Parts: sequence; structure tokens; C-alpha cells
Amino acid sequence: MKKRLHGFLTLLLVLVVQIGFAQDKTVSGTVVDEDGLPLPGVTVLEKGTGNGTQTNFDGVYTLEVGNGSVLSFSYVGFASQDIKVGAADSYDVTMQTDADALAEVVVLGYSTKGVEEVTGSSVQIGGAEIAESPTVSVEQALQGKVAGVQISQSSGTPGAIQDIRIRGISSINADNDPLYVIDGVPVSNANISGSANQTSLNPLASINSQDIASITVLKDASATAAYGARGSNGVIVVTTKNGKKGETSFTFSSQVGFQNDAFNKRESLTGAQRETLLREALNNAYGANGTNGDFGFTVDNAIDTAIGFNLLSPATADFDGTDYDWDGRIRNDDALTQNYTLSASGGDDLSNFYASVGYNNTEATVIGGEFERINGAFSYDRKLRDNVQLATSVNVSNTKQNPVLENGTFFSNPFITRYLMNPFNNPDNADGSLNINLPFGSLPNIFYVQDNNITRNALTRALVNTKLDWEIFTDFTFSNRLSMDYQLNEYTAYRNRYEGDADDFNGDATVSDEKNYNWVYQGSFNYGFTLADDHNFDLTTLFEYQKNQNSYLFGYGQNFPVDGLIQINTASAAFDADSQYTDWINVSYLGLLNYNYAGKYVVDGTIRREGSSRFPSGERFGTFGSVGAAWNVHREDFMNTDLFNTLRLRGSYGITGNNNIGLNSYQALLTYSANYAGNGAGFPSQFGNNDLTWEKGETYDLGLSFGMFDSRLTGSFSYYNRRTYDLLLAVPLSLTTGFSSQTRNIGEMKNSGIEAELGFDIISTKDFNWNISANYATVENEVVELATGADGQELDPNAGSVYTTTRSGLPVNTWFMRTWAGVDTETGLPTWYVNGVDGEVTSNYNAAQRVDQGANALPTYSGGLGMRVDYKGFFAEANAYFQGGHKIYEQYAQFYLRTNSFTLGTYNGVQELMDRWQQPGDVTDVPAVNYAQNNNFHATSSRHLYDGDYVRLKNLSFGYNLPSAWANEIGLDGLSLTLRGTNIYTWVKEDGLKLDPETRADGFTRLTTPPVESYTLGINVKF
Repeated sequence: MKKRLHGFLTLLLVLVVQIGFAQDKTVSGTVVDEDGLPLPGVTVLEKGTGNGTQTNFDGVYTLEVGNGSVLSFSYVGFASQDIKVGAADSYDVTMQTDADALAEVVVLGYSTKGVEEVTGSSVQIGGAEIAESPTVSVEQALQGKVAGVQISQSSGTPGAIQDIRIRGISSINADNDPLYVIDGVPVSNANISGSANQTSLNPLASINSQDIASITVLKDASATAAYGARGSNGVIVVTTKNGKKGETSFTFSSQVGFQNDAFNKRESLTGAQRETLLREALNNAYGANGTNGDFGFTVDNAIDTAIGFNLLSPATADFDGTDYDWDGRIRNDDALTQNYTLSASGGDDLSNFYASVGYNNTEATVIGGEFERINGAFSYDRKLRDNVQLATSVNVSNTKQNPVLENGTFFSNPFITRYLMNPFNNPDNADGSLNINLPFGSLPNIFYVQDNNITRNALTRALVNTKLDWEIFTDFTFSNRLSMDYQLNEYTAYRNRYEGDADDFNGDATVSDEKNYNWVYQGSFNYGFTLADDHNFDLTTLFEYQKNQNSYLFGYGQNFPVDGLIQINTASAAFDADSQYTDWINVSYLGLLNYNYAGKYVVDGTIRREGSSRFPSGERFGTFGSVGAAWNVHREDFMNTDLFNTLRLRGSYGITGNNNIGLNSYQALLTYSANYAGNGAGFPSQFGNNDLTWEKGETYDLGLSFGMFDSRLTGSFSYYNRRTYDLLLAVPLSLTTGFSSQTRNIGEMKNSGIEAELGFDIISTKDFNWNISANYATVENEVVELATGADGQELDPNAGSVYTTTRSGLPVNTWFMRTWAGVDTETGLPTWYVNGVDGEVTSNYNAAQRVDQGANALPTYSGGLGMRVDYKGFFAEANAYFQGGHKIYEQYAQFYLRTNSFTLGTYNGVQELMDRWQQPGDVTDVPAVNYAQNNNFHATSSRHLYDGDYVRLKNLSFGYNLPSAWANEIGLDGLSLTLRGTNIYTWVKEDGLKLDPETRADGFTRLTTPPVESYTLGINVKF
């Protein structure tokens, strides 16, 4: 204990000395290349502080640093150098060329290019920035950082799938999720939760953010065409860390904090409020002026009289005004979040390695949800011979998630209880035990359910990636890569015998195993060469084979004889079992060409011939590709490099495909699940289509990027236009065929928009740096063509929806419903516009016309704002995310915004009902309450449709980086401390929007765990 105290006091003393008493000195010198020529713009940093500068154009630097500090010199294309400051005042540096330097390069998955060689639209986020984000799934760190990428949480429960759209949606019926590539290999990232009704489980949550080197988002055809069909929705390339040459170094990082709901202003009625409304509703129905006749009801005697008429339970009279805090007890306030990682890295001239072990434990902000992950990563690179290089990596994790029953209107959904539980119910018995005989309503006691049910996903994932490079002759390399990704999820659900969804059959148990095995082989030849000094070529040919196998095993049983037994073999009735197997194959042949002349003019081309087992044999192969060009204007002799140090123009055109539909959509199928007199039987289940083939996308992209005043001002601008045709649509069939629909290639839609990014170093000095950044993107979606019926009229793919429509000239899934006209000030009844627009109104819901509401669920604009300030090792950072131009629908208003017995007799409503109409002349948007009247106030209309515009302060952090000189005094190479808050403030445009505005891509607010507001303390130690 004394040792720990002494160490803490020493660290505190070092911090005080560094802050207040450090002695600085001025050092200077020159920076040249191997030929002795000055290098302009070399970055010189004092390690551990971030203080630094860039050399002038004559290659001379001057910097004020502390005695004993270490200077780090870095420059694109050259190996970094570290020099320790001693007694001398001048230090000259000669930079050595490093052909493998990763600075200023973009990882594109199949290839890695310098930023000046890229013709497509891509954005790369560094690993340090990702590691700082205290999120379970690494892709969450991208929100607000990449223009044109919209990320929404489907649930705030830890480990849930994220909804990600890159440049909007490209398909109506096929999948719109991006492709995920890890270390150059496409992987499967589908939900692997054991139940569709429970919280989803994201396979990407199995990867520790501390093990990520970078994430690159590929957006246009030039960037994604190498991935063929699977890249049609954009590509997210994840690159994990590997080792570096040098003495073995260790890093320990810790993030500990707590979290709560980020935004939730929807509150339920208290018991007293509900009693007030109940009396009023009964009087309005059965009182002197009651809509159902005068039965002697008054506000004062309403409850007793209703009990006499058997309208209410006698227990209603026992309510004494006590508020039972169902809402507060359902919330898990200040939910704990922890993430720890220990890593090691090192190497020599022949080999290098990186190894890590990590642990994460994150509680949900609602009772019953918890996430735990243990993971280990190891990568090893070895030069086997002068021309043979081996690289292998292994990432293994075990993830446990306690999912929440939140994906539907289930009685044991805790959020249903939160809003619909009758507040007259006392959750506890007089002896303190939980009450499982609630007198009001049909909802179970969620606290007993959570204590006595077991629900768990246990995902084990092993991702192995091995690559062997053989340089047959100079710059001509034959590469072989084999990757195996094995995901095994074990799902266990036991529901108790006494309370909840299984009490009617004395408890039940469900167990399932899902195994997803994805393996990929890539064989490629790459040749890079130069002709006549200035003509630089890079050629790649690649063959890729990918196979995915998925197996599913399910078991079920009911009626447990005693408590404590949860396995199916102890059940005694209603046994059920199921097993399924699916697989698919993709085969691809790829050619890549990159050419540049003297680094000024860049041309690249991609062609991919791809076959998919999802289509019939004659239609399986499609040819996709792209061409792109870029002009590095700043390299021209006529450019004034004092003004523009970077100026690039680029453009691209390409065609990609989409095959993300059901595995057997093209086949005419029989299903053998029928029971005929106790014997198995088959029946036709799918019509099939032997002409089914690829959905295709044609994309144009133009862009400009620049850096001015030694890159103090940087920015980019892009315009894109994407046309998707041969849409994979389910087209209705005549019922005389015996089938309802058939998947066909028909229809067209388009997306277009702009993207802009800007960064500016407002102040950049030795001690003080202040940087701001912003990005902004738009997307405009329009359906151009759809299938037509026998009458020549378009067939709406959303014809059965009461919420949306899809028609030519409108965006996909445009909100289509009756238009709210307000509450009649004289009668207190709800009204809607008869023609759906204006003028005459009606209180007859069915007499009002459904119309286009002028928006859909997809934001038409989004972006981010950022700022960072550094001062002598101290730093502060803030980032915000915004989106809008769309509308979102509060779907559960149909339950808790009713004004009759459903809400006031059986369940409960929300406090908005307190603003109800009470007398002629009242102006409100909540009708009069009436126990016996269904006025359709809760039904689908624009009353419950809200502008989705919001701004969220995503990140606010403060921290300190201890200079390496002072860290060395206590035996460390570096130490940093960070206090970070995420999602700490949310502004919404429309006050009526009470639930979190961050919805799924379909635009419905749901009763699920909202995104979280968190506060964490991070410590990073290097030794």
C-alpha cells in the first residue's frame, strides 16, 4: 500500500513540475533527404505533448522544447526518426526513404494507395480516433466523422446491430447494408442473435476497437467496384493492427464510466393523473351530457358508479394516490461500462508481432441487459526469405449478451411495461416480495420476470487471416491469402413457470445453435513498374473464391416440474425441434490498373467478373467495373505552392451490382413442412424465375480536394449521381397462379447529392493549436420506374402498408397517410382533412383521404462538426452530429395515446393526455377523453409524424498527455488521461418528438433501448 501511495505521489509531483516548473530550451537544425536536399513541410513533434511545427521550405526548423525531451521527425514516404534532446542546441537530421511507410496512404482492402493515387471517393479514420470512442461496436465511431454516412442505432442495448446507409439507399427490396472487409477479406456481418424478437447481436461487436489500425469508408464506384456486387452499397474496410520494428513495447488502456438514456422525454401518467382522466372519461361517456346516455355518472362518483356497473374492478376503489415507480425501477440508472486492453508490439529486421488481450463489460440502461466480451488478437509477419513474406493474424473473442425482448409488442418487453403498466398496480407485496397477482391489466410483473427468466446469446468468433507474398522478380509479386471466419452463437431462453409469457404452460425453454462459417481464398499477381522515369504502372489480377455456410439447430420444451431446471430434457410437453442449412458461393475474377504520369495525372480502371449462386445457372455471372481519373494540380510547375500545397481534381464512372436477396429466390420451390394425416407432405411455396439476375447500379462521381497554407486549410467537395436499374422487386401475381408474388428484375431509381468536408487550423504554434472541422452531405432519392399491372397502372411495393407508399416521382417509402387537422374546438373530437391537404375537415377517420406527406424516413442531409484545442499537453475536443430533412413516425402512439378505456381502463397513457380538450373553446391537439368512444385519435395520421431534424453533441472530452521526458522519470514511455462524455446533449426540431430521434432506417420510433449518454475516464499507459 505504501508503495502504491509513493508511486501516486511521485506521479502527482511530476505532473505539477511539468505544468508549472518545466524548463524549456530552443533547439534548431536542418532536415534533408538522403541526397542532402532540404525536405519542405517535415513534421517535428515533441513526443508526449503534441507540441510541434513543420519545417520551412528551406528545410530548417526551430522548436522550443523541454530538456531531455524526444523529438520525432516524420515526412510522407520517409521513415520517422526520434532524437533525444541533450546539451546541444542544434540537431541536423537526414531522413531515410521508407517505401512501406503507411503515412498518407489509403487502405482500400485489395490494395493500398497513396492519397494522390486515389481517384474514388473514400475517407479513412485512424485507429487512435476509433480507440478513443467508448463504444461496443467499432462502426459507431464513424457517426458524424464521414460525409454521406448515416449511422443510426437500432437499439442502445450493448452489442446491437447498427443501421448504416452510405449515400442513401440503393435498392427497394434487396439489402442496403454496406459490405464489411476485415484485413482485405469480405466477411459476414448479419445479425446472429438467437431470436428475432430479442435485441440483435452484431458480429462486429466481437472486435475490440483498441485493435483497429484504421477504418476506411469507400463510397463511389471507383472505390467499390473492386468488390463487385457486394460493394454496391458502399464498403467499410477495417484494418487491424500489426507489429513494428523496434524493442517490444507495451500499452495498457482503460475506459471506465457510466451511461444513461441519451434522450427520452416521453413520460407515463402517474396514478393520480390517470385517476383524474378516468373520472373525466367516465363522466363524458355516461354522465349528464354523456355520449352514451345519462347513467348518473359524475366526476366525483364516477369510479364507484363504474364499479357498480362492472365497468371497473372493485380494486380500483382501493387506489390511495401512491405512486409506484415502475418507470424508475425499469431504468438501470448509471449503468456501468468498462473496457480494458493490454497489448504488446515489437520486431526486428526479419519479423514483427502484435498481441493483445481485452475485456469489456457494459450494462444496458434498462434492467436485464448486459454485454461482456473477452478477446485476444495476435498478428505476426515474417520474412522467410529475401523475396518471401508471411503474414498471419488471429482474432478470437467470446461475447455474452443478455438481450432484451424489445423487438415487438410483447408483454415482457420492459418498455411496454414502462408506458402501459396500470399505475394502480403495486409491484411489491406487503412482505417485500414481488407481486405476481397484479389486479389491473394483463401485463406481468416485469421485475419478477427479469429475476426468474434467463435469456442469453453467447457468441464465439474466430477470425484467421494468412497471407503469403512471393516476389518472383523485382516488383512482381504472387500473393495467396486464406481467411476463415467462424461464428458460433449459442442462444438460451428459459421463461419461468409463474409469471410472464410462459405461465400458462408451466414454463418453457428454447435453445438454439447457429454456426456461420465464411472462408475466402484470394490469389493475385501484382506488378509495379516505371517506364521512362515518369510513367508509373501498377497492375493487379486477382481470383477470389468465397463460400458461406450457415447451420441452425433449434429445440423447445414446456412444462417444468420444479424450479431451477432450465434444460429441455427436464421439460415434459410440447417438444419441438428444427434444423436448417444454407450456403452460398461467390466466384470473382478481378483486374486493377493504376497509372500515373510523374505523379500529376492518374488513371485507374477496375473490371470484375463475378458469379453468385443466388441466381440461376445461366444468369449467375455479371461484369462490373469502373474508370477513374485524377489531376494533382499542385504538382504542376505553374502552381503557386505557397498558396496551394495540395489541389486535386478527380472523377469516376462505374457499374456495380447487387445480389442481396433470398438464397433461393430464383427457384420454383416445394416445401415439405406439411402434416398430412401424420405423414410428411409437400406443397408449392414459390413460383420462381429462371431469368432472375443482378440488380445494377451506375454511378458518376466528381470531386475536388485541396490543402492551403501548409495544409492549415483543407477541404474536399464531391458530387455523385447513382442510378439503380433492373431492381430486384417482388411483383404481385394473379392469385389464379396460386402464388402472391414473384421476384423480377424491373424498375429503376436514383440517388444524387453533394458531400463537403473542411478543416482549418485557426491557430498553430509551438504551444497552442486550435483546429475546427466540418462535413456536410445531401442525398436526394427518387423512384423512376416500377412494375405495372395488367391495367397498366404501377404496382406499389408498399400497397399493404398503412404508413408508406413507393411510387414513381417520389422517394422510396414516402410517408402516405391521413393529414391531421387538429381538435375541433367546439366538440373536442379529432379532425382530419377530407382531401388530405387543406379545406374541409372531418371527424370521420375513414372519410379522410391518404396523401403523400412530403417526406420519407431517409434524412436528406447530414453532417458533423468538430473542434480540438491543444495547449502544452492539455487538450479539449468536441464533436457534433446532425441530420434532417426527413420525418419519423411514433408507432407506439397507437397504444399510449388513446383516449378511451384501452388506456384509462386497462393499461396506461402518457402525460400528453393531460393536455386534452375539456370545454368548448379549448385549443389543443389532444381530444376529449371518453371511456366508451373510439375516436381514432391513435390511428395512423400525420398527428404522430414528426420532423426528424436533430443535432447531437456526440463527444466532449478533456485530457492531458504527459510528456515522455516526465513519463520516463517514473519508468513509462507515455501516459495520457481523458475524461469523455458522449451523446451528452440532443436538440430536436419538433417539441412533440419525445422519443429519441435516432431511429432505424425505416423511420419508426420504437419502444427499445435508446442511444446512451455516457461519461468515461480513460487512461492510456505505454511502457
